[in-house]
Amino acid sequence: MSPVLVLSTIFCYFAVLFAISYIAGRKTDNQGFFVGNRKSRWYVVAFAMIGSSISGVTFVSVPGMVAVSNFSYLQMALGFLTGQFIIAFLLIPLFYKMNLVSIYEYLDNRFGVSTHKTGAWFFFISKMLGAAVRLFLVCVVLQLLVFEPLHLSFLLNVIFTVLLVWLYTFRGGVKALIWTDSLKTLCLVGSVLFCIYYISSDLNLSFNGAFSAIIDHDYSKTFFFDDVNDKRYFFKQFLAGIFTMIAMTGLDQDMMQRNLSCKNFKDSQKNMITSGIFQVVIILLFLMLGVLLYIYATKSGIAIPKKSDELFPLIATHGYFPKIVGVLFIVGLISAAYSAAGSALTALTTSFTVDILGSTKHKTDLEVVKVRKQVHVMMSVVMGLVIIVINSLNNTSVIDAVYILASYTYGPILGMFAFGICIKKQVRDKYVPLVALISPILCFVLQKNSQVWFNGYTFSYELLIFNALFTFIGLTLIMNKQK
Repeated sequence: MSPVLVLSTIFCYFAVLFAISYIAGRKTDNQGFFVGNRKSRWYVVAFAMIGSSISGVTFVSVPGMVAVSNFSYLQMALGFLTGQFIIAFLLIPLFYKMNLVSIYEYLDNRFGVSTHKTGAWFFFISKMLGAAVRLFLVCVVLQLLVFEPLHLSFLLNVIFTVLLVWLYTFRGGVKALIWTDSLKTLCLVGSVLFCIYYISSDLNLSFNGAFSAIIDHDYSKTFFFDDVNDKRYFFKQFLAGIFTMIAMTGLDQDMMQRNLSCKNFKDSQKNMITSGIFQVVIILLFLMLGVLLYIYATKSGIAIPKKSDELFPLIATHGYFPKIVGVLFIVGLISAAYSAAGSALTALTTSFTVDILGSTKHKTDLEVVKVRKQVHVMMSVVMGLVIIVINSLNNTSVIDAVYILASYTYGPILGMFAFGICIKKQVRDKYVPLVALISPILCFVLQKNSQVWFNGYTFSYELLIFNALFTFIGLTLIMNKQK
């Protein structure tokens, strides 16, 4: 694809995005920015959540990873669905009952200021790293398709990418994100379906023929029960999926902002369950697309890239198919990645303003607006700097990097919320930050020595569970006697 065509596609998409953001974000006050004034319809939020749970990482990494992981990711997706039910019936009623703007205010009410700040800072680190990794992937693709052919630097690429995200989120916040995420869902699902159609047609496969070719392929093996040391082992993936969903959605301000924008907790529950079911279906489509991509590459004599993340961009944009496939790829990628980054930027702004600065407690609405806008700019700059650092360090599949990061950073948050809900006693608040720092360190030591200590056992994403467990145990050690 020519750089001009790629840029034209991006600008057309953003023209529509800005129009939606402007219309939805008009007259948005602080409550509209933070929680959408709690007036969102559940089915609109559910449709938006389908896209918001699928990032640019999923769009590019999942099809490429089938060569190594087969369909084992579907085991994790089933865990995601189970986690959605737990969030719907345990966390959502609690958050609505407490009328929270930021979910980390729960930690303040339950334990105290130090715990509240600790949860907010761990979220900040988690979301900033996760969003930067996702946006980094877009920058890599844009560098390959646009900036390198035009002899432009990666730094300029990052500035361009982050600026676009900042522009469409600075006004409307969550109120606008619900509708821009709906556009993302539509583009994302449409792109995947059309790409599957065009690749199947080029392989002279009917619908039934494509389905049979996928099912019969070695890469389509889904369930792994044989080797507990295998990263694809079912219970590793399934349990990691459950707790990853609870941590990265139920205890994530980014994802919960949408759910808290519904009129009441029952509507929010409907949204959570509906979007969870459809998320499994979308992940299955990505895996099916991955098998077709490898079948096509083998049949056409295309050299498989060393990095699996590069397979889909390579085949979609290098003239193997009609230009429409490349356009669909770009639309799907940018709709997934920019929207995920935009929602992350909104959530980071909300959490930093409400939790870390505490601006909503002692300032007027006009003063909060001023602080919020300043924080929004600061978050954008920090995200750009983190992307540049990731570019110099990247050496793994991006989706793998996201979940490895989550295992270390979301674990303490999960442990603190689990303790707060399950144990009624109070803790010595000032020692909570120390517990939250020690737990990831213990996990790192455990991961580095697991093969020696446990007869070859290798930790995967289930490390998140142990991280939360260490935090939970640490909090029991600093309990007060009174409730």
